[in-house]
This record gives sequence, structure tokens and C-alpha cells, in this order.
Amino acid sequence: MNINFQNLEKKIKINFKNKSLLIKSLTHKSLNKENNNEKIEFLGDRVLGLVMAKKLLEIYPNEKEGILDKKFASLVNKKTCLQIANKLELQKYVLTFTTKSKKKIIEDKVLADSCEALIGSIYLDKGFAIVEKFILDFWSEHIKDSVITQIDAKTKLQEFSLKKFKKLPIYKIISNTGPRHKPLFKVGVKLVDTKFYIADGKSKKDAEQNAAVLCLNNIKKL
Repeated sequence: MNINFQNLEKKIKINFKNKSLLIKSLTHKSLNKENNNEKIEFLGDRVLGLVMAKKLLEIYPNEKEGILDKKFASLVNKKTCLQIANKLELQKYVLTFTTKSKKKIIEDKVLADSCEALIGSIYLDKGFAIVEKFILDFWSEHIKDSVITQIDAKTKLQEFSLKKFKKLPIYKIISNTGPRHKPLFKVGVKLVDTKFYIADGKSKKDAEQNAAVLCLNNIKKL
């Protein structure tokens, strides 16, 4: 095993007291069925969730739970963990079983899981304060991006309609024109006591969103 884990420690700016814990966090079950990173990944997933939930409450103390939940999901999902794993170049350090004739190819899911396991190992070795700093440092750009994560207009309109009328908004395709490669959809949406608000879009989804925006803007004036 010719892997220099010290390079990873330098990259994450953490010097492990228990080096075997770091190695275990990067050991896939295909290499060792008994002594692998599955349980540490389970822990790391929860630690990541706790750190992100705590940070979101600090940034958005007055935000609704539904919006916080959407921001939270985007920060802790496997896609984001994979991006962090790639940033850390974990593919150089993850230990998996490969035959001599096969080139070592590590699946995206394995890398994302290993990122969570790394978090778990940092927590076990260094405690909460250090792992919190690690997460906030490496997730900083994603946390900044969460500022622009908003509930879309269709969801807002649905929530309003259910709260006020106990019914969903009604969407209706008015027309679908243009060539197949460049269609133009015209969609209308109405609530219980409103007319249809109609808008265009390059797809049915876009037209529905635009119609929902138009409806929301108008019901605020009512």
C-alpha cells in the first residue's frame, strides 16, 4: 500500500493522532469486509447534518422551515459530497479491491461515501470543534450558494392555495406552438376565486413557473 496519507492530512490541515482511523475511513468494503468505513460513514453523515443545520439556523434565523430544508438538502446530498471528495482528490487515497489487470476506477458513490466517512473520522479523532471548522471551510462556497436557493414560484403558489382554499392551483395548457426543436408553450393557472393568469415558456415547466409568478404578483394586489 504505497499511499502517502500525510499529503491528505496537509490538504485538510489536520494531523491525525490515530492514523489507523484515517485509513479505516478510506477503506471500502470491497477490500476489507470486516474493517471498513461503512459505520464511520454513518456517523459522518450525521455530523455533517448537524453542522449544516446549526450553520443554516445561524445564517437564516427568521427563515421558514421549508426553505431551510431545501437549503439543507442541497448542502448534505451525495452530489455535494462528491464535489468535496473531488476537491480533496480522495480518489488518490480511497482503498478498494482491484485486480492487477484492472485499472483502479472508483465510483462516484464510493467517493461521496468516503467523504462522509472522513468527516466521521475527524470527529472521532479531533472532536466537534475541529470537524465543524473542516466542514465550514470546505463547504464554504456551497454555503454561499445556498443564499440564492429559493422556493420556486409553483411551490409558493401551491402553499398559498392549500393554506387559503385547501385546494391545489389549476394549470391548463393554452397552446403549444413552434417547431419541435424550439417549442413555445402558453400555460394558464388559476386559484379558486381568480381568473386564469397566462404566461409563455420554452417548456411546459417554464411556462407553469412564469404563470405562477404572474399569479402570485397579482394576488398580492387583491
